[in-house]
Amino acid sequence: MISCDLNCDMGEGIGNDETIMPFITSANIACGYHAGDETTMRTTVMLAKNAGVAVGAHPSFLDRENFGRTEMNDMRPKQVYHLVTEQLKIMRHVAAYCNAPLHHVKPHGALYNMAAKDATLAVAIAHAVYDFDKSLVLFGLSGSYSISEAKAMGIKTASEVFADRSYQDDGSLTPRTKPNALIEDEAQSIRQVIQMIKQGTVTSTSGKDVPIIAETICLHSDGKNAAAFARAIYSKLKSENITIKAN
Repeated sequence: MISCDLNCDMGEGIGNDETIMPFITSANIACGYHAGDETTMRTTVMLAKNAGVAVGAHPSFLDRENFGRTEMNDMRPKQVYHLVTEQLKIMRHVAAYCNAPLHHVKPHGALYNMAAKDATLAVAIAHAVYDFDKSLVLFGLSGSYSISEAKAMGIKTASEVFADRSYQDDGSLTPRTKPNALIEDEAQSIRQVIQMIKQGTVTSTSGKDVPIIAETICLHSDGKNAAAFARAIYSKLKSENITIKAN
């Protein structure tokens, strides 16, 4: 039987976490560097715990002004290692307070996209996760350095694909600064999700079918129709007899 995880970036102050939570299996919770604070983190962890949703850390560049979506090319790998470690410590503290286990790590925004293309940066993040708790699952873009470098280190990974983002021919996400980067049509999102899971491909903006591995599907909580998308995707996967569970 086919199975897949549904994850969502949460604790970012959007206000729809409670509505989305019943339709996902993993929550990536902001650690305060791009959004949220300890109070928000506790609230979100408890929502996830009560819904039986896996709790994950969502570390970012320290960039609240730009929601963590601005590249910081001047940071050295050692600095990135410490940046991720600091946020994992914050999340572990909050999760322990809520008596909830920490399950996974998913970098956010620019940090995520840079690591996907930069092996050195991917290694720095993987090292931080390994040294902190090597039992954690590291989420990364399917086919990217984030996955290959973590696997080489012996870390369990989850290859991630996106329900609400379009793709380029090389398997990267279309930059948000370009047209059609975001998928805001529900039917289009569902078609892409089913294709990614069942066929192992995603159609790029130029029409090319790009091979991917869909172990976990991401939906951004700040998307225009995030709550409706979550409900619709969940229902469609159920109707297709696809098991929805955390990795």
